[in-house]
Parts: sequence; C-alpha cells; structure tokens
Amino acid sequence: MKTTAFSLANKTAVITGGASGIGLAIAKRFAAHGAAVEILDLQQVALDTAVGEFRAAGHRAHGESCDVSEPASVDAAFARLLTRHARLHILVNNAGIAHVGNALTTTPDDFARIQRVNVNGVAHCTQAALRHMTARPGGGVILNLASTVAQMAIADRFAYATSKGAVLAMTYSIAKDFLSHGIRCNAILPGVVEGERIRKVIEAKAEIAGKSAAEIQTAWLAHASIKELIQPEQLADVMLLLASPRGRTISGQAISIDGNLQALV
Repeated sequence: MKTTAFSLANKTAVITGGASGIGLAIAKRFAAHGAAVEILDLQQVALDTAVGEFRAAGHRAHGESCDVSEPASVDAAFARLLTRHARLHILVNNAGIAHVGNALTTTPDDFARIQRVNVNGVAHCTQAALRHMTARPGGGVILNLASTVAQMAIADRFAYATSKGAVLAMTYSIAKDFLSHGIRCNAILPGVVEGERIRKVIEAKAEIAGKSAAEIQTAWLAHASIKELIQPEQLADVMLLLASPRGRTISGQAISIDGNLQALV
C-alpha cells in the first residue's frame, strides 16, 4: 500500500465495469493505494479473474455480478457489498457501451439500449451510492466517465454522444445538489483511449467510410496536439487524484484527457 497524500487507505471504492479495460485500470490504481475495491460487472469470467488477481496480489477485492441498467440488479449488488463494509466512500461510474450511427441510421432500439446502460446505469448506481453516503457523516466521491464527445461534434456517434452529454449534465447536478453533504462529483472526458472498445468503434467507422482502420485512427489523431492514444492508466491516475485527499477542493468539473483534441471525424 502506498503511504502518500494520494492514499486511499481505509476507503471502499465501487467501480462499475471494473473487470476489464478502463475500469480495471482504475480498480488496480485504487487498490494499489490502499482501497478495498468492489467491482461490478456483467462479465462473470472476467470478474472472477480480476478479483482473483487482486487477492493474489494481497489487495482487498470482491466482485458483484450486476446489470447497471436494471435498478433491482443495482440495489441487490449494493446491498450485498454493503454487508462487507461499514462505509462506501467512492463510486466510479465507468460501465458503458459504444455505438456507431447517425440520427437516421440509429434504430429506436439501439438508441434506447445505449441510454439504458450509459445514462440510466449511471443514475441507478449514483442513487444507490447517494442513499448510503447522505445517511452517514463523512461525505463521499462520485466520478463519472463521460467523453470528449459530450462537448465536441463527432460524426456517426448520435446515441453515444447524447448519452455522454447526459452523464456530464448529471455530474454538474450531483455536484451542486450534494455539496452540503460533503459529496464531490467530477467527470473525466477521455479522448481516443487504447483498448478493445475503441478498436471496434474505429473498425465500424472505417466500414462506413470505406477506409481502413489505420486511416481512421490517423485521421482522428491528426486533430490532436499530442498524437497518441490515451492509455487507461492515465485516466486512472487522474481518478486517483480526484478520489484522494489531494482532490478535496475539486468538484463539479469536466476534466478532458484527450491530447488536446480539436476535432473528431
């Protein structure tokens, strides 16, 4: 455990979608700095693997199978994890799904599916955490994964951009409404993050454009000052700052980690 100003010793953190990708990087960073991590994920094999690796490394970790789009599933997962912890200190709303399509090519079912996971899922988990945090002294921290697309136009991401704009709006609302309870809420707005999800998006956009995936990635990075894919660990580092005592005066913020991206195509 790291004994620094960024220590999360004696803190409990819930990370949704924490069994892989960005969520797993965040869970690893929090655990390395002393937090007990509770990973919520639908992928049972990945969940079991992640929890096993955490425990093998000497970290406190548990996993809960949870569909964030279903209020009953969220409430049951939180009820179970709170039997293991006296306090919930940190919630990271990371779970989300991607979609490629514009306002005409996106079906009503696809649009509803994106909103159920990316918007309703954040709301359900936030409400479950807030019910606990507001009932006890000491406040808490809620961190939301939004996206650069919440503030920047991007082709063929109609449903996804809409959902991330909603996450950003929720962040501002929560920060305003619950500051008196000592609860801070911030959003991270990633750009093009290395990982399986962005690879699938790039491939889908390449098919629409009749180009190669490499051409699409190059075109995206051409509009960034720093022409590199964002690494999940970079997001985890900023999340650690925001969750730690060093972040105690930061709330209601949208923090972009995107290589100074100027446009998306």
